[in-house]
Amino acid sequence: MMTTMPGATATGRDVARRLTEDGYVIVSGLMTADDVGIARADLGRVLEATRTGRNAFEGFTTQRVYALFAKTRTFDQAAIHPLLLKVLDQVLVHYQLSAPVGICIGPGEQAQILHRDDSVYPLPQPHPPVVVNTMWPLDEFTEENGATRFVPGSHRWEPGRQPSAEDPVVTATMTPGSVMFYLGGLWHGGGANRTGQPRLGVILEYVAAWLRPQENLCLAVPRGVVRQLPERLQELLGYNIFPPFLGYVDGSHPRKVLSAGE
Repeated sequence: MMTTMPGATATGRDVARRLTEDGYVIVSGLMTADDVGIARADLGRVLEATRTGRNAFEGFTTQRVYALFAKTRTFDQAAIHPLLLKVLDQVLVHYQLSAPVGICIGPGEQAQILHRDDSVYPLPQPHPPVVVNTMWPLDEFTEENGATRFVPGSHRWEPGRQPSAEDPVVTATMTPGSVMFYLGGLWHGGGANRTGQPRLGVILEYVAAWLRPQENLCLAVPRGVVRQLPERLQELLGYNIFPPFLGYVDGSHPRKVLSAGE
């Protein structure tokens, strides 16, 4: 059985505890139906000009919206949702966005290879969590249309272990408005889409602030756009300091670059 918590009563401490114990947790009701509809429509606009993937990992019939915060405003509040930030405060402490991306899995897409999101960092195993990912479905996520698949408990595996045919793979069926938190050490992947309709969701991935994000968001999102965003979102896009001074610009806090109007 998948672990699901109602957003109306979930606390950051409880979600963080389940996340670190199980490697994942699904929280319902973090986006309203209206917000889901607006986000889906605006991403539909962006997808009209978005190519399909270049390799099997991206998905040859899958569209990926990179530089998400340069192209839509519909996930600004989701990215700084109070419950999400409380969870990140518990698990990562200091963090920033790493790989925000919209993913539209097209009909006929094959299942993505199972992988760990934190494997891009050459850190000795085991190590404390350095990546927390969130998947926000904008369509119903089903076993037939490509819902995220994962191996429960795999974030606790010994170093070097790979998934095998004997390991159970669970499908994260979800409704729009919910969100799936999962650790970067959890083996997971997108599912195959065996329907005639695309499956749309958005990933907001966060990383410990002392590591380099997957996407260079300070270049991906124009400064003129960043200046219009909430201050907390500006920080999560990289205009922040990891104590005591990592990330400074010309000896000063990077927020001064924004206030200078350059």
